[in-house]
Amino acid sequence: RFIPRSPLVCSFFLPCLVTGVCFCFVLFLQMSHSPWLDLIGHHEVRRVDICMDVGASLNPAIDIGQVEGGFVQGMGLCTLEEMVYSPEGVTFSRGPGAYKLPGFKCIPVELNVSLLRNAPNVRAVHSSKAVGEPPFFLGSSVMFAIKDAIVSARKEDTQNGSSVFRFDSPATAERIRLACTDTILRQIPQVPADAKRWNVVV
Repeated sequence: RFIPRSPLVCSFFLPCLVTGVCFCFVLFLQMSHSPWLDLIGHHEVRRVDICMDVGASLNPAIDIGQVEGGFVQGMGLCTLEEMVYSPEGVTFSRGPGAYKLPGFKCIPVELNVSLLRNAPNVRAVHSSKAVGEPPFFLGSSVMFAIKDAIVSARKEDTQNGSSVFRFDSPATAERIRLACTDTILRQIPQVPADAKRWNVVV
């Protein structure tokens, strides 16, 4: 199993203006996590620590639940949810049997959420701040941590250990496996560029 070189620390600063007419507050988030992956493309996020700035929380239990749910939903978007079409435009990924959504096994084994203290927002109702969308974007950091773990795996491949490679979202098991180059993958014949594809991934 490969892990990133160090736990990925992801900081988000949403540059909302504190003056003017556009936005009324500044929002800070920070998280760290370390996913594991193996060479069949399976990945697992063992631990996640998130610190979220929600201003003066109206209900900490609800806010923490929103952060947890938003993060898992964003993680699913960046690691599971893939739209697949036929060359003619017919949707293949219809329904839960073909379109993977995050389930309870996708939730990190240890998910710690804390709320930043003493950061009120004097321009909003009861000094609160947004809590739904910001943790959703934190889910993208899981994909980047997976890519970092793939870099560790590619370094063991002496023939093609380049750390520069294309890695699109979502980080599905197929894409993870294909990105981890090794002797097994080199035995698969290359598909001609003019071959007709059976699917189109968006």
